[in-house]
Amino acid sequence: MSESEPDRILHLQEEVDQLKEAVSSHAVVDQAIGMVVALGRVTPDEGWQVLKEVSQHTNIRLRNVADLILLWGRTGDMPDEIRVELTEALERYGPTQIPGAPAAE
Repeated sequence: MSESEPDRILHLQEEVDQLKEAVSSHAVVDQAIGMVVALGRVTPDEGWQVLKEVSQHTNIRLRNVADLILLWGRTGDMPDEIRVELTEALERYGPTQIPGAPAAE
């Protein structure tokens, strides 16, 4: 038995909503990678790895880490946990200094 027309429309609308969220999430992550690339002077692939590592080490979803990095770019505020992990992850890919972070010794 096939789906009724209203069920099919509902199913398609749910699919469209999921795709919209995926596109939006992808854009946020790409923007955060761009900030990491510029700040850390790393490649885009390394920027992606940095975001993944920060996400894994803080147990915060990657999309949320990306949101916090973009918010930091606008406001200058970043949770200490994210700042520390971001600094450490970037240092694994080359020396860098995150504005507002304690000076490296």
